[in-house]
Amino acid sequence: MLKKKIKSKANQKHTFHLVARSPWPILCSWSLFLLALMAVKQFHNPFPLIVCFLPFSIPLITCMYFWFLDVTRESKSNHTLHVEMGLRYGMLLFIVSEIMFFFSFFLAFFYLSVNPNLGVGFVWPPDTIVVIDIWGLPLLNTYILLTSGVTVTVAHSAIIENNSRIAQIALGITVLLGVLFTACQAFEYAHSPFSMSDTTYGALFFMCTGFHGFHVFIGTIFLFVCFIRHLRGSISYERHFGFEAASWYWHFVDVVWLFLFVTIYWWGA
Repeated sequence: MLKKKIKSKANQKHTFHLVARSPWPILCSWSLFLLALMAVKQFHNPFPLIVCFLPFSIPLITCMYFWFLDVTRESKSNHTLHVEMGLRYGMLLFIVSEIMFFFSFFLAFFYLSVNPNLGVGFVWPPDTIVVIDIWGLPLLNTYILLTSGVTVTVAHSAIIENNSRIAQIALGITVLLGVLFTACQAFEYAHSPFSMSDTTYGALFFMCTGFHGFHVFIGTIFLFVCFIRHLRGSISYERHFGFEAASWYWHFVDVVWLFLFVTIYWWGA
């Protein structure tokens, strides 16, 4: 079997990597499908979230872990320049799809704010809503994310210059800032003067900021994995696309927050 693989590799006429058969795509698909079904069930007949999501979140996280682990192993020898270029295009297209996702929420917010209907008393924000002070936690979170954007850029420059110590320090600070942002967001939600069920303003506010907070959570995990990989030596100045993808994603999260701060927290209030 090994001789057969070596022979097929030698006869390969292109620079692309042909992936081996993997169980992770179908297992991840089924896990996502079951998780979506449980989410719909939760909307109609609420019961404890741990009972609803935990049994299906663990298989999904496990499949993603082993799938990403396989991709990381393949990157050591099979990711040629053509393969890396394809990965870059794929990450850029993914970020574009995320931009369209948030654009739909911003469009809904602008439409309802410019044309408030009878349900909100023809006033935006509604009179029943006590808006959050933008000069409190929202401004602090803005400083946190902007600072994290600087530190992740410093880490990127340090990796390119092969300065491991500076890269590890800057990347570690970025991860800590991501955790701090999430903690501040959770504190803001816990002390919010309105809820998601308080008119369309509350629904859009929590949908926009909540999805952004989820993206910050995912980006923090992404950067933490890059931090661990860098400590183990699998990210270097020669091969570091995994970190580049994480930094692109983090800069996207920063830009989205700036739009959220200006439109929903400041202009919308």
